[in-house]
Amino acid sequence: MGETTVTLFEDLIRQKNWRALRAAIEDIDPITSAGIIEDLSDEDDIIYFRLLPREHAKDTFQYLSHDKQEQIIEGLASNANRVAGLLNDLNPDDRTAFFEELPGNIAQRLIQMLSPEEKAIATSLLGYPEHSIGRLMTPEFVAVKPDFTVQQAIDHIRQFGRDSETLNVIYVVDDNWKLIDDIRMREIILADPKQPISDLMTEYFVALNAFDDQEVAIGIFQEQDRTALPVIDSRGILLGIVTFDDVMDVAEEESTEDFHKFGSVQATVVSPLKATIRDLYQKRIVWLIALVFVNVFSGAALANFQDVITSAVALIFFLPLLIDSAGNAGSQSATLMIRSLAIGDVETKDWFRLLGKEFVVSLLLGITMALGVSLVASFRAPEYIFVIALTMVLAVMTGSLIGMLLPFIFTKLKIDPATASAPLITSIADISGVIIYFSIASWYMGL
Repeated sequence: MGETTVTLFEDLIRQKNWRALRAAIEDIDPITSAGIIEDLSDEDDIIYFRLLPREHAKDTFQYLSHDKQEQIIEGLASNANRVAGLLNDLNPDDRTAFFEELPGNIAQRLIQMLSPEEKAIATSLLGYPEHSIGRLMTPEFVAVKPDFTVQQAIDHIRQFGRDSETLNVIYVVDDNWKLIDDIRMREIILADPKQPISDLMTEYFVALNAFDDQEVAIGIFQEQDRTALPVIDSRGILLGIVTFDDVMDVAEEESTEDFHKFGSVQATVVSPLKATIRDLYQKRIVWLIALVFVNVFSGAALANFQDVITSAVALIFFLPLLIDSAGNAGSQSATLMIRSLAIGDVETKDWFRLLGKEFVVSLLLGITMALGVSLVASFRAPEYIFVIALTMVLAVMTGSLIGMLLPFIFTKLKIDPATASAPLITSIADISGVIIYFSIASWYMGL
């Protein structure tokens, strides 16, 4: 938020010019208001928030950071009615996300401020396991019966759809609220008003289970072209819906966490600007020191083949190319396995079947890359084409198989597979590449 805008509001608050402040706030959208509140001082932000109209306050609150949300609630503590109104107005899924981050005793105190209806919804959502789809869902959706006519369905949507999270999809349920189908709103609008809803049904739909992990929802949303998906229990009863934006928030958090781990940072850093130098140092030094000792073996391997290097200096030209290819192939393979393990596409029991497939794939990759490097070798070291080509095949295969197996090994040891990071795979590929390259050269040259 621009300094000029924030300074303007600070000046109005200092002058206690409440009328001008209210007038200025009315023309600002919730996202901008949230940015202003984040930039205002701890006292001024409460004053600004208190002056927001009720609907504006609800929308603005959802865009604030969790820390700022807590601070606003504490600042409003003396006005229980205002806090209760704010919490009752929040969307259930946003409210659940807010309660999840609070200490238990504070969350319970705030839950007691809710209306009986909203309290029942909040308690129900918080009753699902942490990181489950049930924590993400909202009970605000529209459902119709199969015997409704299209006109009756539209009238029903008009009556009950105002508070729905989305109206892109309408759900069809039986008398026991068991989910039968979901129908896009477009199909309902374009249908004959006298046509029964049952005529529009295909009885093919995709639903999420409330007790499944949130990462399951990420995978299904990636496969389905939907803005929302229904959430059911084990009996098929429709409990709520999960929207695309809520799932993308989870996906972003997971991607951020995996990114830090994949880069050999042991734990997610919320913000490098907020983290202390000591924290940043501690989170990175262990892996870096470990990799220094791992790379010592690469130097030792080179020293062991000093006679080969002295006899054929031209081989050194191709060393970086060969071991980098092995490392790149390993990193590719590891990335695919980590992602597949994370979204549930593969399980640890699948390692042996995947090993066979990766063996064939890496062999084909190695042969293709060997043909390319042979062309280069024909100009720089034609007498060693066989050594260079064979090394490329074996190095790429070794790197790929290491990259595939490490995530499974880490998972089996109950270590997050994302910690099978690129630097570790590259270091192992370096060592094996050096040994393979110069062992073949030594054999080929009769040394």
